[in-house]
Amino acid sequence: MAEQKTGTVTLLSGGNPQIPKGDGDEPVQAYIAAMPGWKHDVGRKVDDLIAKHVPNVRKAVKWNSPFYGVEGQGWFLNYHCFTKFVRIAFFKGALLNPTPPGLSKQDDVRYFDIYEDKPLDEKQLGEWIRQAAAIPGWIS
Repeated sequence: MAEQKTGTVTLLSGGNPQIPKGDGDEPVQAYIAAMPGWKHDVGRKVDDLIAKHVPNVRKAVKWNSPFYGVEGQGWFLNYHCFTKFVRIAFFKGALLNPTPPGLSKQDDVRYFDIYEDKPLDEKQLGEWIRQAAAIPGWIS
């Protein structure tokens, strides 16, 4: 796994920030701040959309990825930096309408990849976030 230091944060393979695990907004904001280049804006936008559509969202960083959930219902999504895209994982994505396009080895999980040079459909992403938060999610 290739590592690169930026300031005090190590970027792992694909530019994914290595942030210590922790609950709450603070570790998530540290992750977003450390996202490299254009991915930083994606992290900010995704976090803002989640806050808009899911009042009182629960946040944490686990396994070097921000997780979002609803208290008592579990986690509904996370995201992760890869070299050429940011991948959002909807843990119960197979139940969303329309279903996010990326398939997973896990039947329920669906992915949505965001690329630098492709416009982001914020309306659709917001709708998936709203739907995902209403479904009992992944319990860790």
